[in-house]
Formats: sequence, structure tokens, C-alpha cells
Amino acid sequence: MNRSFLALLFILGLALVGRAQQFPGSPTQNPNSFGGRQAMPTSTTGNRGQGIIDDSTKVIYGPKSTRYVLEGDIFNNRRKLYTMDTTMDDVHRYTYVQRYQNLYQDLGDLGTPMRPVFVQEPQQLGAQSGYYVFSPYAYQTMDVKYFDTKSPFTDMYIALGGNNQNILRFDMAQNINPRLNVGFNVQRFTSQKQFGTSGTNDTYKLLAQNWGLLLHTNYRSKNDKYTLLAHFKNMNHSLDEQGGVLPGQSTDGSIIIYNYTGDSRLRSGSTSLHGPHGWEIRNDLHAYHQYVLDKGFQVYHRFDYQTQKNFYQDDTLRLNQSITPLGSDSPLRFYPSILGDTSRIEQHTRFRLLENQFGLKGIAQYKGASFNYRAYLRVRNYKQTTLYNTSRTTYNQYEIPRTETFLGGWVGYYFPDSLSRITAELEYQVAGGYRLQGQLESKFLTAGYSSELVNPTLLQERYQSMIYIWRNDFNLRGYNHAYGKLNLRYKQLRIEPGLDYYLLSNYTYFDTAAVARQAAGSFSVLRAGLGYHLQFGKFLLSGQAYYTVQSRTDILRTPPLFVNTRLQYEFLYAKVLYIQAGIDLHYKSSYYADAYMPLNQQFYLQNRQAVEGAVLADLYANLRINRTRLFVKLTHANQGIFSPGYFVAPDYLQMRRGFAFGVDWYLFD
Repeated sequence: MNRSFLALLFILGLALVGRAQQFPGSPTQNPNSFGGRQAMPTSTTGNRGQGIIDDSTKVIYGPKSTRYVLEGDIFNNRRKLYTMDTTMDDVHRYTYVQRYQNLYQDLGDLGTPMRPVFVQEPQQLGAQSGYYVFSPYAYQTMDVKYFDTKSPFTDMYIALGGNNQNILRFDMAQNINPRLNVGFNVQRFTSQKQFGTSGTNDTYKLLAQNWGLLLHTNYRSKNDKYTLLAHFKNMNHSLDEQGGVLPGQSTDGSIIIYNYTGDSRLRSGSTSLHGPHGWEIRNDLHAYHQYVLDKGFQVYHRFDYQTQKNFYQDDTLRLNQSITPLGSDSPLRFYPSILGDTSRIEQHTRFRLLENQFGLKGIAQYKGASFNYRAYLRVRNYKQTTLYNTSRTTYNQYEIPRTETFLGGWVGYYFPDSLSRITAELEYQVAGGYRLQGQLESKFLTAGYSSELVNPTLLQERYQSMIYIWRNDFNLRGYNHAYGKLNLRYKQLRIEPGLDYYLLSNYTYFDTAAVARQAAGSFSVLRAGLGYHLQFGKFLLSGQAYYTVQSRTDILRTPPLFVNTRLQYEFLYAKVLYIQAGIDLHYKSSYYADAYMPLNQQFYLQNRQAVEGAVLADLYANLRINRTRLFVKLTHANQGIFSPGYFVAPDYLQMRRGFAFGVDWYLFD
């Protein structure tokens, strides 16, 4: 038997063990009750029915005895306790693109660079490094869970994806005492090259490798006046760059466009030469703590120390400038003109950030309503250092060091119905930009407006290498965003029509040569959306659709039509096995999506190849026995029905059909 089959037997054995560990006193679960944290789509099997105490004096631990908080809730004086999610929603969505509801695009394989499909406004004021394509693979600060566990909690997750995409995750948390908890998360994933290899025995068959580590702790004093949340996270991500796949040639001489096993545009390395290779290491030490002087007055401090290292090397430079594709009489040059030594490229960039935020906040209540406020001072000290080779053995270096100061305030009003609130925030950068935003949230309507004037990234400002040299004095970028969404329900139907309008000024982008540019003036983007969720009996139909129009398409490329749809049937088998079986469909209309330049890790404009314009269909079955969740999945099940494949990015194909399975196993003792 092969390894995959043995692994499947092992996972199923673990699941059966989980089934055998039936807990006394657990009431029967209602398969038709709603649960889960996301509004759309929603599972019909929640995390109820897990008893904490049985009829005797024996304590039984489960999802309800393991709770956690998020920093955003503490920060905004909403101490909300979450229980562990035991629903089956999205268990089968193991890739990062699918976790983000396809709102990000990669290069077809796990671990490849990612970019947002739609325009995305900056999340904070202040200059950023500009290296972002691997950010979604790192642990996110505001998503860190700070636990309060009545017993040791462990979450073991493994996904053996199709075509050698594998993810392993291990999380653990434990209370040292009732007010102090410590824990850690470890992640490892790998993927293998689908093209440009000599076969399964190829020494350089690994494409992407990722290690992620998160250490976290939280503490609150006996009188609850002092609270501390802290974590350290690390990501080590490496990628062998391939530049895309070259067309092939069949035996009858015709060109093979969808050449899944063809040669790569960038040549792999050898024992004597390092092939094109990218690498990123991130470290972040983060802490938030507050002290309650009085109910209406709290002092807080938020601290961050971050380092980010980005590296690129290609010793096969001459080879990668001399590839002649089929149907062409001239070599296909991957890099633009080389300014120095033509034998190799080596590029190192290091970004260091020390940030402190000091503030005063509080909350007051009057006749059922509440008022929340926050005022703060934020200081950022950072430096970005770039080292690049000018020949095979000589290097040059430059630095961008700065200090930025910000003043800000935030207010919130919460209505007596506890379902509606209004919030507003203003942050001003001394001798720089600003950020203004306001939002109304109610049972039926969510609407808001934001306006930002922000710096370009440090990479857009200055970059030097053997390929590119620029020094720009760009203006501040402007983002104005008005949005609204209705939350409507009629019987078993929920719909969420929405509208987003962006006005972008001094927009920065990378042109067709992958050089940083800024467009003068302003242009607009309008996106209409519709979320839908229809439950009829055991059937579920849900998804999202967006239609986008914009006044300029020469500097920003967006698919006009974007659709996610899920059709699912859910049932209970043998009174213990919950099953969701269904199909996930995703579609983007044809458009000239950005190409990718690995040297500076940027997506850039291109006009030579339209991508997408095809439906991706995934068949899946999610299963749950007690607290153990499993999935089996046939990815790209419709490959070959209407087309041999399709491109998700210029020269990068959507992954071929494959079989995936995985397990997520909770332990509470």
C-alpha cells in the first residue's frame, strides 16, 4: 500500500477513536440548528451538545470549557468570549486562496506569491516596506487567540492536498493558573513543482516550504484591573521561482498551450549554480497591556518590534535570458536589460520597525446605551536596508531610516438594542497624511466612509539592483471609500446586497517593465455585490457575486465578474456521523491580470495574456464524528470537460485535478 493510503487509514483510525470517547451527559445534537461564526455560508451543525459536567461530580471538558478572546475586542472594551468552532463549515477549504474566499490570487500552487483581486486600501498610516506577497502565509496579529482553558487544549490538523500540497499544524494552550495562560502554534507546509522538473526523483522538485511559529500568553490580575496580551511570531518562507510554464509541442507539431508538464521560463539550479530562489523571514514581538484606573478611564500601551528579511538570488542568469519559446524566432528575456554583471543576481533587503502606542480609553453607560472613546499617541521608528551585488563578488548598500509620529482618536456609540452602533476614528500623521473613517452598524444595514492620505511604500520610493534603479519623490496616495450593505432575511433566505465606491488619487503601481510609477489625478472604481444564503431542508445554496466597473483599466486590472457558489447537502448517518457533501464553484471573467516579477517581489501590469474566464469546480465531503472533523475533496474536478485547463496568472496554470483529504482533531484533556 502507498503512503497516502496508509495515512488515510491512520486518520480514520484517529477519528474512530474520537467517536469511541463518548462523554456521559452530552445531550443529543440538533442537526437542523444553526452554528458557526460566519454569516455566510453557515453550517447546520454547530458546537452544541458538548457537556461540561455530567450527572456525577466528574468534570468533563470540551469546546465550552475552552474559550478565547481577541485583542480587538479587549482594545475596544468588548470583552467577548469565543468557544471553539466545531462546525464543519469550510473544513475542506485548506488552501490559503480558498480560506480568503478566493479574494486573493496566487500563482496556482500552495506557497506561491499572493495578491488581492480587488483594490485594497492601506490598513494603517505610515510607510510600509513594500514586500507583501507572502504576508497571507504568516500568523496575523489581530487573529491571535488568547485562551482561557479549564484543561490542556490541543488542535492537530493535517491536510494532504492534491498534487503534493501538504499542510501540518499543531496548536496547544494551557492555563498555568486561572488568570495566566500560555500556548504555541506550529505550522509547516510544502508544495512541489508541477512543471519544469525531471520527474519525481528530481533533487529540486520542492517548490515552496514554510515554517510558522506562534508563542502566545495572556494574563489578568485578580481584580481584573490589569490585562496583558503578548505573542511572538515567526515565519520562514522559501520559494524556487519558475517564471511560469513554456508552451509545448505535440507529436503532430501543434503547440500545447496548457502544458502542465512543460519547461519553466526560469531554469532550475544545479549542484554548482543556485537557481532563481526567493526567501522571506519575519519576526514580530507584540504586546498589548492596559490598566483600569476607573470604569471610564483606562491607560494602555501597545508595543511592536518587527524584522523582515527578503532575499533573491539567481546564478543562472545567462540561461534565463536565452530561452527561445516555440513559435518564436527570438529569445524570451525574462529580466529587462542587465546593468552590470550578467552571471548572477543577489539581492538582500532588511526592514526593522519599533512601534509604540500610548493611549487613554474608557466606556460610560447611560439608560442602556454606552459611549466608548480612545485617544492615543503612536510613534514608529524604522529602517530599511538594501544590499545588492554589482558584480559576482562586489556589493553596494543603501538605507532609508525614519521616525513617524501620529495622533489619533476614536469614539463609539452603542444603542440600547445592543445590535446597533456608530463608530468614528481620526488619525493624523505629523507632517504627513491622515486617516478618517466612520461606520454605522445595525441589524439591517452596515454603511461607512473612509478617507486616507498615505505614503508610498519604501520599495516604490527607492530601489536599486543590477536590473532596476529608481529613486522617486512620489506624492501621498489618496483613498476614498464609501460603502453600504443591506442585511435582509425572508424565512430561510438571507441576502446581502452591497455597493463599494472608491476614488483613488496619485495611484502607485508597477508598469509593464515592473518599474514603480505614479498616476497623476484621480479615478474611480465601483463594485456591486450580492451575498446569498438559502436553506431548504437539508440543502444549502450560498455564495457571493461582485460586478466591477472602473474609469481606468490601464493602471488597475480587476475581473469585471467574480462569483463564488456552494451547493451542499447535509445529513446524519448512523446517528453519529455528520456529513456535508457538495460542490464549490468559482469564476472570474477574463481579464489581463498582473504578472509577477520575483526579483522585487511585485505584481506588475501586462498586456500580452488574458487569464481566468473559466469555472473551477471542487467536489467535497466534510465529516464529523464527535469532535473530530475530516474532509475528502476532488479539486478541479471539471478539468478536461470544456478545456484542458486555464491560466490563473500570466504563464501560470490552475492546478490540475487532484484528490485531497485531511483531519482536524480537538483534544481537551
